[in-house]
Amino acid sequence: MTAYDLAIIGLGYVGMPLAKEATAAGLRVVGFEVDAAKVEALNAGTSYIDDLTDADLEHMLAGGFTATLDESVLAESRTVVICVPTPLDEDHRPDLSSVEGATATVARNLRAGTLVVLESTTWPGTTDEVARPILEKGSGLAAGTDFHLAFSPERIDPGNPKYGLRNTPKVVGGYTPACKDRAVGFYAQFIEQVVPVSGTREAEMAKLLENTYRHVNIALVNEMAIFCDELGVDLWESIEAAATKPFGFQKFLPGPGVGGHCIPVDPSYLSYTVRKLGYPFRFVELAQEINERMPSYVVARVQRLLNRQRKPVNGSRVLLLGVTYKPDIADERETPALPVARALLELGAELVFADPYVKEWRVDDVDVPREEDLAKAVAEADVTLLLQQHAAFDLSTVEDHGKLVLDTRGVLAEGERVERL
Repeated sequence: MTAYDLAIIGLGYVGMPLAKEATAAGLRVVGFEVDAAKVEALNAGTSYIDDLTDADLEHMLAGGFTATLDESVLAESRTVVICVPTPLDEDHRPDLSSVEGATATVARNLRAGTLVVLESTTWPGTTDEVARPILEKGSGLAAGTDFHLAFSPERIDPGNPKYGLRNTPKVVGGYTPACKDRAVGFYAQFIEQVVPVSGTREAEMAKLLENTYRHVNIALVNEMAIFCDELGVDLWESIEAAATKPFGFQKFLPGPGVGGHCIPVDPSYLSYTVRKLGYPFRFVELAQEINERMPSYVVARVQRLLNRQRKPVNGSRVLLLGVTYKPDIADERETPALPVARALLELGAELVFADPYVKEWRVDDVDVPREEDLAKAVAEADVTLLLQQHAAFDLSTVEDHGKLVLDTRGVLAEGERVERL
């Protein structure tokens, strides 16, 4: 009998919720990580993940979960799931170095009969064309014959109080029908609904389709926000009115840009795949252009607010409220607050921020001072820029004490001193 039912490679926002649910279901789970600080923190009962409390972690440790730097645990595991990052490189191309490295580590330790699943978001064909050859060459074993291989896209939504790993349907595609069946059986132990598809490419595409859909629709309302401002139309009210239609419409809201580990990244993986066919994916590339334009548009709106008071941005005190990529979590990945802050600093703004989830914040090499007292910070700022509507913010304080306020989230009442995006 193997020592572990499951080994997870990558103990971040994807790997740890998986470890939590599998451990709760009674599986023997080990986490492999190359970051020694993470391994030490986890084994000490200290969580660095928004959706995993220290109490959750203590319960997992009591249930037998452990984290390790020792890759040999992979050879002792019946199932290995790869949950490593898939970012973009400097040229906006997919960077699969972490996937390749993790897969090579699995290959060195692969034993016959093991199920290997890739959960990292990637372009269609990666499991078959990138992961499989590495696994087969490094182990001498054949996928579908000696070991099982599958792809199951992660659907983690950090901070979502309603949907977690257990009650979010899990898409699974196998290299062979037998691989699919083995992977479906594995996930069915702790996930309520497993959705099998015919192959790994279909599963890979499903994830990219989900996030490209969001990316394109967010770009639509972002572009509408720009011209509705010039037309004198309250787009926020129009969106709420349209959302009363019980069919054929889904509500998306404008904002200062897109952030997180999915929307700014995943559509580029799909665009990269299509470009290999010799033509562009115009919808995605246009959406990318619009969404990446939003931070500079927000800064232009700040300039406009100050101009009405005969003030330049240079020397003005600008308060950024909320610098994470979504509300009520500490995740700063790809946050639009960063390009907004960078542009304001270049214009000479005196920048400060308030965020209950972020204790220190740097923009490139500049430390941005953190404000503790919201009312004082708002009253002292020439402009308050609401970038993220954390529940901890007292919005009435912002409305009552702000000299000038730009609300990029549509949550403040508009007035003489408050404008919405």
